[in-house]
Amino acid sequence: MPTIAPLDLDGHCISAVFLDNIPQFALADGSVHRLDFGHKSLMAHDGLLAAAPNPDATVLLTGGEDGKVCLVSADGTVEQIADLGGKWISSVACGRSGSCAWASGRTAFVRLHNGQVRELSEQRTIEGLAFAPKGMRVAVARYDGVTLHWAATSGKPVDLEWTGAHTGVMFSPNSDYVVTTMQENALHGWRLSDSRHMRMSGYPAKVKSWSWSARGKWLASSGAPAAIVWPFSGKDGPMGKAPAELGTRGDQMVTAVSCHPAEDVVAIGYGDGMIIAARIADAKEVLLRRGGKGQITALAWDKTGIRLAFGAETGECGVIDITA
Repeated sequence: MPTIAPLDLDGHCISAVFLDNIPQFALADGSVHRLDFGHKSLMAHDGLLAAAPNPDATVLLTGGEDGKVCLVSADGTVEQIADLGGKWISSVACGRSGSCAWASGRTAFVRLHNGQVRELSEQRTIEGLAFAPKGMRVAVARYDGVTLHWAATSGKPVDLEWTGAHTGVMFSPNSDYVVTTMQENALHGWRLSDSRHMRMSGYPAKVKSWSWSARGKWLASSGAPAAIVWPFSGKDGPMGKAPAELGTRGDQMVTAVSCHPAEDVVAIGYGDGMIIAARIADAKEVLLRRGGKGQITALAWDKTGIRLAFGAETGECGVIDITA
């Protein structure tokens, strides 16, 4: 049976991550807590809105209601890299080689590995940011679509249009697809080779959590009474294919998902605080946590896939060891 090391905090958990193998929990009040030979904490912001680890999981990029952008290291060191004078930082993203980006209103800022910062302007409010796994391309989610920018050059942006409010964005691990979450209880995607649309609808609620499988063959998502897992193994992505449904519960919604770093397994968190792990191939389930006081809002595996960090809207956090 898996064992849980609990960490009961006071506030909404926005992000749970492992930085250099140390579990970290970022809360909406601006505090970041870590389990490093005991419970330690720091204040990074006066109100936290967004957080994202870099690809190597060595630092956490954070943006706050105070207009500040910070890099939080595994040992608790906080480096402030930007201050927009109180303008809310609504979205952040990290890329390779130390690059990162943040957005406020209609402007995104991309910081390159050499410290140079470029501004990218949109005509509508920016809702999401993502770096391509390869190269220095940045996707900006906005109303009616996505804009693809070249971060390090002044090349002409590419617009991917689809009517509606796009609230988040991701590249597929092979950089072949761009996928967005939408206000309209759906996902939308584009195949970059020809800009072909991919509609992924039918959700009863908004998709607030999503995660690619280790080899990019599957995209798991929340927003339903089961984890909705779309197949991306063929050249047409999920078009013409039904998604897998994992961990179906009749009385609870899936609120968070996180794919295992090596196996085709998905950690699934629910509105009542329960967490399970489900295998995509046969939908076999293992109970990891029975439940708690509030919905799971953050999940993250460590690099080995042995430990799972979780956080809830009520501040209930912790680490599950699946080998125990």
